[in-house]
Amino acid sequence: MASEKIIEVQNITINFEGKIALSSLSFSVKKGERVALIGPSGAGKTTLLNTIATFIKPSDGQLVIDQVDSSELNDRKKLARKIGMIRQQFDLVHQLPVVHNVLAGKLGQWGFFKSLWSLIFPQEKAIAIRALERVGLKDKLYEKTANLSGGEQQRVALARLLVQSPEIILADEPVASLDPARAEDVLSMLTKLVMEENQTLITSLHSVEYAKKYFTRIIALRDGAVFFDLPVDEIQAEDLASLYQLKEHM
Repeated sequence: MASEKIIEVQNITINFEGKIALSSLSFSVKKGERVALIGPSGAGKTTLLNTIATFIKPSDGQLVIDQVDSSELNDRKKLARKIGMIRQQFDLVHQLPVVHNVLAGKLGQWGFFKSLWSLIFPQEKAIAIRALERVGLKDKLYEKTANLSGGEQQRVALARLLVQSPEIILADEPVASLDPARAEDVLSMLTKLVMEENQTLITSLHSVEYAKKYFTRIIALRDGAVFFDLPVDEIQAEDLASLYQLKEHM
C-alpha cells in the first residue's frame, strides 16, 4: 500500500571524531514517495543518504528499512534488492563497455563466478538491452563508457539501477556535474522511471527549483538537523530564505 512506511529514521545521531554530523534526526518516508533533500553545503545531506544506505552506522538512534532494523541488514543480496544508490560521480568503470557497467546492477545478486564470467561474456544481456532502451541508449551497448557525454553516463547509471531494481533509490547530487539542459533530462527520466516502478526516491540537490519541480516533498537540513519537512506546495519563500541565511560572524 502507498501509505506503508519503508524508511523510518528515529532520533539518529552521527558523530565523526567528536563532531556531530547529524543531530537527533527523525522522519519517515512512505513507499513510492519522491523526497528531495536540500540545505547549505555541510548540512548533512550526503551523510544522511550514506546512513540510509547502511554505509554509515548511527552513533545513536535507529534506522528501520521496510520494518527491519538496519543493524540486521547484513545479507548483501537482500540489501541490493532493497537499496540502490546513484552518485554525482556516476560510479562507472570508464574503461569498460556500457553493457558491463549496466550489468553491474546485478553483481549484488549474482555469485562470484557468474560475476567474473560476465566480464568476459556478459550474462543476462537482454536485461541490459531493455534497460538501455528505456533510457534511450540502446545503440551504446558496446560503446566504451569513457566516450560518452556526462549526461549519457548518468543515463548508464540509471540503466544500472533499472537492472538492480531496488525498492529504494538514493541519489546523491546526481546532476551537480551536468549543465542545466542535461540535468533536467536526467531528473525527468529518473522521476519518471521510479514512478513507473513504484520505487521510493530520496535525492539530495543543491537546486531548490529542481526539488520543487520533480519532487513531492522536501526535507531541508541545516547543521545536521531537520530545518523543515513539508510538501512542495506548502513551502514559502521565507522558509527557504531562513534555510540559506548566512550566520553572522562574531
